[in-house]
Amino acid sequence: MRRAIEVATLSPEDVPVGAVILGPDGTELAAAGNEREATGDPTAHAEVLALRRAAARLGTWRLDGCTLVVTLEPCTMCAGALVLARVATLVFGAWEPKTGAVGSLWDVVRDRRLNHRPEVYSSVLEAECAALVRGFFRRPATPGSD
Repeated sequence: MRRAIEVATLSPEDVPVGAVILGPDGTELAAAGNEREATGDPTAHAEVLALRRAAARLGTWRLDGCTLVVTLEPCTMCAGALVLARVATLVFGAWEPKTGAVGSLWDVVRDRRLNHRPEVYSSVLEAECAALVRGFFRRPATPGSD
């Protein structure tokens, strides 16, 4: 989680979320922070970018045995993507009551109708991860931000 927190702080113009994909042997395959503002891409969430990079590195979309570590509870898009990628384990820090899809608002990853359900560990370094997001939204607004 410390690596995900580090990655979250690399893009000061976007909500500080960091994601890291670890291979079955624990080696880092990919890492990403949110890049929506930098790329103008609404799907450029940290989790999606990390999943794409890990798949490219492995040469397959199936991330069997891999772990996704992310500083904030994934949204519905990211939760769906990690299920489709067959990620074995999800570890996240802060809960996201407005858009969270791993228990807060929805629970996509534990939906028994799906063919894959990752193991989930929540609240890892929760206070530190939540502080990143709170700090970002307490900053003075800049023109063009939302």
